[in-house]
Amino acid sequence: MDTNNASVDSWEEVILIYSSAMKEMVTRLEILSNEFQHTHSYNPIEHLKSRLKTPESIVKKLRRHGYESSIENMVTYVKDIAGVRVICSFTSDVYKIAEAITAQSDIEILSVKDYIKNPKPSGYQSYHIIALVPVYLSDQKIDTKVEIQIRTIAMDFWASLEHKINYKFDGNVPEEIRNQLVDCAGRIRDLDDRMLSLNEEVQKANAPGAETKQQ
Repeated sequence: MDTNNASVDSWEEVILIYSSAMKEMVTRLEILSNEFQHTHSYNPIEHLKSRLKTPESIVKKLRRHGYESSIENMVTYVKDIAGVRVICSFTSDVYKIAEAITAQSDIEILSVKDYIKNPKPSGYQSYHIIALVPVYLSDQKIDTKVEIQIRTIAMDFWASLEHKINYKFDGNVPEEIRNQLVDCAGRIRDLDDRMLSLNEEVQKANAPGAETKQQ
């Protein structure tokens, strides 16, 4: 949220604005999904998830980084209060969606982190965008931060399991389990590459004139 252009008077207003930004981003992604289906008879988005960070989680994050628990600090320093996750079939779809989002002229991209090309040491893979999404109220426009995570089904499965394991061990995961998670992440990467290659072969086989060439 751009606090230079708008003041925040209450927690309820903050939640309203972030919730609205999240819904706005989901709507834009649904439109992109429908357009791909209409134009290409193919939908790169398997499904969408969205969530607002809880007050407890926001306070915990602020304290972890040494900031006081205030609305101003929350708006300034917490970038993932509103989050949207886009689940795709293939890694190529991830980049198609990322390109379509960044091409929208009224969205300002604050940061991009490609954990697919450069996975985290834990093995985590995903494509992250922090964007300023316009929220139009009755008397003003407020640009609000939304974190967009784009990943494949396989990456999402791994991330979900890793999150549960971290929660169970309160962040202190035994080394043997961490090593197994890293190994699984590598296998998922290989699987995504193989599935993408297989999909490309299928598309080539079904392309106009493919049968004639084979004959």
